[in-house]
Amino acid sequence: MSDMALPATPNQPRLSLAGHWVSQILLPVAFAAVVLGLWEGLVRWYQVPEVILPPPSVIGARIVSAWPFLLQHSLPTAIEATVGFLIAAAFGIVLSVVLVYSRWAYVALYPNVVFFQLIPKIALAPLFIVWLGIGSSSRLAFSVFIAFFPVVISTLTGLNSTPPDMLRLCKALTAKSWQVFLSVRFPYALPHIFSGLKVAVTFAIIGVIVGEFITAQAGLGYLVLFASSQAETPLILAAIAMLCVVGLVLYGIVAGAERLILKRYGH
Repeated sequence: MSDMALPATPNQPRLSLAGHWVSQILLPVAFAAVVLGLWEGLVRWYQVPEVILPPPSVIGARIVSAWPFLLQHSLPTAIEATVGFLIAAAFGIVLSVVLVYSRWAYVALYPNVVFFQLIPKIALAPLFIVWLGIGSSSRLAFSVFIAFFPVVISTLTGLNSTPPDMLRLCKALTAKSWQVFLSVRFPYALPHIFSGLKVAVTFAIIGVIVGEFITAQAGLGYLVLFASSQAETPLILAAIAMLCVVGLVLYGIVAGAERLILKRYGH
């Protein structure tokens, strides 16, 4: 009896779960707190003017005082970034499927997709405004243009990473192409697809912000420009902090969807 392995105690899963929370939440929060504390201390020690770099306490106070104003400008940015991301995700996945299943489409389109990706995006922003006007359509188009490429690349990689043995088995079972796609190729590609989606959601926000810098009369990008024209550095950093919150929320939604869907497919 002394050599037998002891059964797992009820506390072991709790310890594992606690370790997960420590590694995923407490450590990043602790590191951020240390950085903010050093920022606060160094700025006050060297008496850096607020117009150059305000301490985090001043930025936090500005967020509290301007909260309704910040929230008002966060909504259009979040909505346009979400719509741009969804369009980019749908377009990128569909294009990748076409490129995988059509050799002619791959030869004709893929080099051009790579070519357009090499063009500096910021240089094309004024053209989108000329073509589509100063409304939200130009910002959405620019956001989609920036965000779709990571989805295309990751989805192509995922669809082409299916084990050859699985494809040969499907062929031996006389499975149709759509059955192979739904049952084998797509489930195997999901981790790659979500890797691209997590990159794309951040790119979509960048695209909207660039558009707001040029045309918008609302949004966090517009607020950053407005505050910079008034030399309101605390408000600039408060708007950037809100932008980070918007980005984290959207990224968290994609990461949560990834966890649920991968669990559904047994990854």
